[in-house]
Amino acid sequence: MMATEYSLAELMICANASAYDNDGEVLVTGIGVLPRIAASLAMLSSNPDILMTDSESWLLSEPNPVGNRPADFKQKNETWMGFSRIFDNVWSGKRHLTGGPTQIDRFAQANISALGSDYKKPKVQMLGVRGFPGNSICHANSYLVPAHSSRVFVEGECDVVCTIGYNPERLPKGYDFDEIDVRQVYTNLGVFDFRGPNRQMQIVSLHPGVTVEEVQENTGFPVHIPENIPTTAAPTEAQLELIHRIDPQNLRAKQLKDNPPGVRS
Repeated sequence: MMATEYSLAELMICANASAYDNDGEVLVTGIGVLPRIAASLAMLSSNPDILMTDSESWLLSEPNPVGNRPADFKQKNETWMGFSRIFDNVWSGKRHLTGGPTQIDRFAQANISALGSDYKKPKVQMLGVRGFPGNSICHANSYLVPAHSSRVFVEGECDVVCTIGYNPERLPKGYDFDEIDVRQVYTNLGVFDFRGPNRQMQIVSLHPGVTVEEVQENTGFPVHIPENIPTTAAPTEAQLELIHRIDPQNLRAKQLKDNPPGVRS
């Protein structure tokens, strides 16, 4: 049964969870509170073949809840998976990661490193490229953006290109666009992918009350608008029950400004 009341964060979690429906047995990594809850939700519902780590060295039979845990909590370890085995898994392609880039451009290239045109003297220094270059080349990646704006979906290229994308001028020798797997992008406005004409970013669904005009106004490059645009599916009551179990302290409510409802008034 579909829920009638839910937050925007819960709507985004359920949309992100659907990214893993057809992945089969794959290591899933959700970076950030909402992607982490979404990965756990998928493991407990739509894809029980998902593998998830405790972010240290164990694969889990059941995902850990987010936030502080009771003193008597015992995580359900299934087998050991140290750092070297993580790399083996990454290189094999049997992984799907959802991250939160600071910038995404029209080529699906992402930036988590720095802001500003001069990389030697950036306006804002962030994480560095971290594992994004290898992740983006080796396996599927999705992105979650809490605040959809032209500051994130930038007009030109990202200030620092941290991932492979669909820019023909940056395509590594021997690579083909069909080998690049930027799966979907989840924002507070809707769900998007890069399967439009000529790998253009297109609308997959819009959240209740969001308009096409609002999306284009907040995107720094043209977005492909399909003839038929569905509304993002509402969470089910069963999904919300699992989300409450995964996030008993309601950390999800703090991830979006003012914790807005999923259906706009």
